[in-house]
Amino acid sequence: MDAGWGMPNANKSVEGNPLSIGGKKFERGVGTHAISHMRLDLNGKASRFSAYVGVDDEARDPASIEFFVLGDKRILWQSGLMKKNDAPKKVDVDVSNIKTLGLLVSNAGDGSDWDHADWCDAKFVVDPSLTASDMIKSSLQGSSAALILTPAPPDKPQINGAKVFGVRPGHPFLFTVAATGKRPMTFSATGLPQGLTLDETSGKITGSIAQAGDFNVVLKARNDIGTAERSLKIVVGPNICLTPPMGWNSWNCWACAVDDQKVRAAADAFVNSGLINHGWTYINIDDCWEVQPESKDPILGGEARDKNGMINPNKKFPDMKGLSDYVHNKGLKLGIYSSPGPLTCGGYTASYQHEQQDANRYAEWGIDYLKYDWCSYDRIAPKPSLDDLKKPYRVMRAALDNVDRDIVFSLCQYGMGNVWEWGGGVGGNCWRTTGDISDSWGSMSTIGFSQAGHEQYAKPGNWNDPDMLVVGLVGWGPSLHPSRLTPVEQYTHISLWCLLSAPLLIGCDLSRIDAFTMNLLSNDEVLAVDQDPLGKQAGRISTENGREVWAKPLEDGSTAVGLFFVGEDASDPVKSFPWEDKVSDTVCVHASNVGIAGKFKVRDLWRQKDLGTFENSYSAVVPYHGVALVKLTPVK
Repeated sequence: MDAGWGMPNANKSVEGNPLSIGGKKFERGVGTHAISHMRLDLNGKASRFSAYVGVDDEARDPASIEFFVLGDKRILWQSGLMKKNDAPKKVDVDVSNIKTLGLLVSNAGDGSDWDHADWCDAKFVVDPSLTASDMIKSSLQGSSAALILTPAPPDKPQINGAKVFGVRPGHPFLFTVAATGKRPMTFSATGLPQGLTLDETSGKITGSIAQAGDFNVVLKARNDIGTAERSLKIVVGPNICLTPPMGWNSWNCWACAVDDQKVRAAADAFVNSGLINHGWTYINIDDCWEVQPESKDPILGGEARDKNGMINPNKKFPDMKGLSDYVHNKGLKLGIYSSPGPLTCGGYTASYQHEQQDANRYAEWGIDYLKYDWCSYDRIAPKPSLDDLKKPYRVMRAALDNVDRDIVFSLCQYGMGNVWEWGGGVGGNCWRTTGDISDSWGSMSTIGFSQAGHEQYAKPGNWNDPDMLVVGLVGWGPSLHPSRLTPVEQYTHISLWCLLSAPLLIGCDLSRIDAFTMNLLSNDEVLAVDQDPLGKQAGRISTENGREVWAKPLEDGSTAVGLFFVGEDASDPVKSFPWEDKVSDTVCVHASNVGIAGKFKVRDLWRQKDLGTFENSYSAVVPYHGVALVKLTPVK
C-alpha cells in the first residue's frame, strides 16, 4: 500500500493516532493519505468486502477525498466527496469472481493537503483456502530490482561539478575542484584572479577577490594515468548561487535528533564516499540546533541569547565555529536553519526582531547557507497579504547584505502567494514551491510534476525548490527506514529534480549509504543537467495518457529530455490505479517540439551511452513510474 504523504499505519491514522471518523472511534483499520492505492489478489475466492471510510478527525481543512473500490478494472463502489467531520460511510460490495481488487483514495482533484483517509473495520468473506498473505500486494513497492545504471568512473581524472561560480567582491571564497579518478591526484589552475590560491593536493581554492568582473580559469587534475582539463568561470559581482546548491540536509533523517557529531559524520561521509568528487558541497543543519525556550531539558534549555542578543546554540552544538571550521577544512560548506517568527517549526528560538544579530552570528560562525522557514510567523501575520508574505524575507535579506560573507538564502514557506513569482525580488536564491515531501510516489510525483509553468521564474541565482531528495535511509528522526520509493521511482525522482534545475539536498544517513543510492547520486552526466551553466529549468512539452515529456535547454546547444510514464489519470480512477499489467509504455519526443530540425544524436544519460542518430522523433519503452533521461544533440 502506498500513501501520498507519510506511511500507511495498521490500526492507527497516518499520523499514528487512534482511528476516528466524524467522532466515531474504530479499533481496527488502516490509516493512509491521498493519493493512496492498495491492490489485493482475491483470485475469485472472496464473495463480499465491507468497511467504513472517511476523513480522519486529526485532519484539518481543506481535507477532501473520495474512496473507490475497484474490481478487475471497473468501479464497484465510490463514496462521493467526503470532508472533515463527515460521518463514516459504509462500504458493502459484492466481490464474487473478482480476481484483483483495488482500494483507491483520491484527492478529489483539489490537491492533497490534509487528506488523511481511513479504511476502518475492513472485512472480507472469503474461501478458507485464500490466506491474508495471498491477498495483500503492495501496489507499488518492491516491484523492480535495484538496477545500478551509473558506470563506475574511470581511473583517469575527470573534472565534474559546476562550471560557473559566483562570489561577491571581498567576500571569502571557497571552491573545491570536484574530480573523480585514481588517487593520489594533484590540481593546478591558470588564470586565477588575484587574491585566490589553490591547494594542489586537495583542490581547494580559497581567498577573496577585490575586483568585480568575470574571470575564466582553466582547471587541471593529474594522476599517474593522465590529465583532465576544464574551464571554470568565476563571476565576481552581486549574484551568487549561479548553479543550484548540491548538498545534504539533516531533517529527513535526523529531524530533532541532529547533533554536532551527526553533522561531522555527514561531512566525513561526503569525503569518504567520494560524493565531494561529484560536486556535492553543502552540509546543512536543519531545525533543533537552537535553545528551546523554557525547556527543562539540560541539553536543550538554557540562555537563548547572550547579553548582546546574539543567538546561542543548545548543548548538542557546543562549538559552532569549530564545527564550521571542520566542514570548511574538508572543502565543504555549512548551512543553518531559522524562522522569521519567534520560534522555529520545532519550537526552538528563531529570529524575529533579532534578524541582524542572527546574520552577524552566522557570519561569525562561518555559515554559508540559511534555510528560513515561515512557521511561527503566522503569529505575526495570521492572515498574510502578499506584502506580509514578502516582508520577513526582505528583512533577513537586508541583514545578510550587511555581513561580509556570502550566505545562500533559501526561502521556505511552502509556495504561499506563488512565491516563485516574487522570491527572487526579495533576494531569495531559492524558494520552496510546495509543502514537505515524503518518500512516497504520491508525494514525490505530485510535487515534481506540478512544477510545470514555474520555469519562467528560474535563472542563475534564483531557483525553484521542490524540496529535498527522499532516497537512501530516511525517517525524520533516529529511527530510519529505506526509502519507500521503488528503484524505478527513485530514478524518476533524481531525473526530474535535475531537469527542474532544483537544489539537490540529500536527506539520508550518509554514513550508511548503499551502492544503489550512491549510483543515484554520483552520475556526473545526470548531475550536469542540474548544474548546467545556462540555468534553464525544464518545461513540460507534452502530457497524454500518463506519458509526460519534459525538456531542458543546455548551454552547449543540446537538450536534456525526460520521457516519463507516470500512469496517472486523476480524472479516471480505473486508469489511474496501478494494475499489475501496467509494466511499461512507449513514450515519444518529437524533435520539432524541442526546437531541433533535422537529424540528432541521442545519449542515454544514466547509462552514459550513445544510442545513435535519429530524425524527427525518438521513442523509448519506459517502465511504470519510470523515466528515460536522454540528451538530444543536433547533427550539424
